[in-house]
Amino acid sequence: MKIKLHITILLMMVVHHVFALSNDSEQNIEIEADKAEMDDANKTTVYRGNVIVTQGSIKMTGHTMTVHFDKNNDMKLVILNGSPATYRQLPDNSEVYDRAEASKMEYYALKNYIILINDALVTQEGLTFSGQRIEYDTVLSKVKAEGQSNKTKKSKNKEEGRVKIIIKKRN
Repeated sequence: MKIKLHITILLMMVVHHVFALSNDSEQNIEIEADKAEMDDANKTTVYRGNVIVTQGSIKMTGHTMTVHFDKNNDMKLVILNGSPATYRQLPDNSEVYDRAEASKMEYYALKNYIILINDALVTQEGLTFSGQRIEYDTVLSKVKAEGQSNKTKKSKNKEEGRVKIIIKKRN
């Protein structure tokens, strides 16, 4: 029963605060994984193996999802890892899904903040951001993208490791 409570709290907070659209938060939440482990003492729940989370038009995938709770059992951090971890949602009045992917996605529930790490890509209708790290403040709707540091970059290609933004031309 505690696992269901943790799952419900997690997904309702993630979906409601981060990607809330008019009817997705009213839909049932479904999580599929090969394995799930809850550690009440450490306040974590881990889902492993082909993790798929759906609610309405929202779909998130990865190979591992770890949920961290605070002392009041409120969700404080969700980490989704994958090759890549993915997210998609169909915005209201649109036929094109918003999409995000990265090797690692971190959602800080108390701050309403998402960080996409390593090979990060965010695509919204007409706009694409890519970089090694993309941060998104869901309350202020601010996006900050970073490329790979020159100090760690092994390639001599100057274009590699830079932030790239593509704005599609409207017809």
